Amino acid sequence: MDRRITKSKKALRGALISLMEERGFDGFTVNDLCERADLNRGTFYNHFRDKDDLLARLEDEVMADLDRLQGQMQSLTVRELMKYRVRKAPLPFLVDLFGYLREQGDFLHAVLGPGGDVRFGPRLRDAVCMNLIQSILHERYRNNPEPFVQYYVAFYASAYLGVIQRWLETGMRETSEEMALIAMRLFFIKPGESIKL
Repeated sequence: MDRRITKSKKALRGALISLMEERGFDGFTVNDLCERADLNRGTFYNHFRDKDDLLARLEDEVMADLDRLQGQMQSLTVRELMKYRVRKAPLPFLVDLFGYLREQGDFLHAVLGPGGDVRFGPRLRDAVCMNLIQSILHERYRNNPEPFVQYYVAFYASAYLGVIQRWLETGMRETSEEMALIAMRLFFIKPGESIKL
């Protein structure tokens, strides 16, 4: 891709993030975006139909990246998972996942925040969190159509989205390794058990 195009798209991404954080997605126009990115409207319209198109493409890029990351998760077995748990070692897939979420932190903070896109959180939950929980389930439950299994997956998927949102909202202070350990610990903790990682 032409360096000028890359630079323009990066400037628009930054402008979109800062304007969403300041005014919410409905609180600015394409003119505001172009002014903030120091680009003319023609450059914007060469690549995007409107600001919704820009946001949708940025969200799609994140989802495509996350989809590629999930290849590691699909091959995970419960036995393998338990080996990491016993050793109290972070699961490599989760370290990579939180590493990627950190790289996209500014965008995710804006899009999942109060001025962002209300459709993106459920999309992230369904694409990443539900798949994560499905992969951690014991093999005998993975394709079980029983309502309890479906509610179990929905419960934990929503909880994991909450964990991601909390981490973003609090400035991503924990490392990717720490978040991978926290994510594992939350899944297996029993009432009254020590909360130390």
